[in-house]
Amino acid sequence: MGNRLSKIYTRTGDDGSTGLADGNRIAKNAQRVEAMGTADELNCHIGLLVEQLDGEEQLADAMRRIQHHLFDLGGEFAIPGSRVIGEQHIQWLEDTMDGHNADLPPLRNFVLPGGSMAAAQCHLARAVCRRAERVVVALSHEDSINPDARHYLNRLSDLLFVVARVLARRNGRDEILWEQQRSEI
Repeated sequence: MGNRLSKIYTRTGDDGSTGLADGNRIAKNAQRVEAMGTADELNCHIGLLVEQLDGEEQLADAMRRIQHHLFDLGGEFAIPGSRVIGEQHIQWLEDTMDGHNADLPPLRNFVLPGGSMAAAQCHLARAVCRRAERVVVALSHEDSINPDARHYLNRLSDLLFVVARVLARRNGRDEILWEQQRSEI
């Protein structure tokens, strides 16, 4: 692959527009650009999570794979009408989730973000993933999108929740459960 970016600044966005991968230009505050940016932000949060997974090679590898998926998803948003994310990606998320969820005890209460730095980072990624899903739903009301993109984000947020539970319970630690009486004044 040759050099794709030899010059980082172009000044073409100074007017408040940005270029899509298909050559069209749209406003930087367009819902499609918001979807691209939120997928990128989610990818960054997962990158931070990976850096906290010392000794968790299997989990780190899965998160890196998700980062590649998210990059592809951003590409889908940058090229209206394209489809990269498909049912096989969703199935992989479900299979991965089932594998991690198998050893967890049934959930009997709400879980608060925390338990460890990695678990808290995973919860943050989950929250950003939920926002990405909302942005994609809004985009789908304006323009045609690959429905698998929305399904992928929905499953990914579920997987991130399960992984956060796993990480909170590692090394003899526990999840932090919500206690209603503690929120009363």
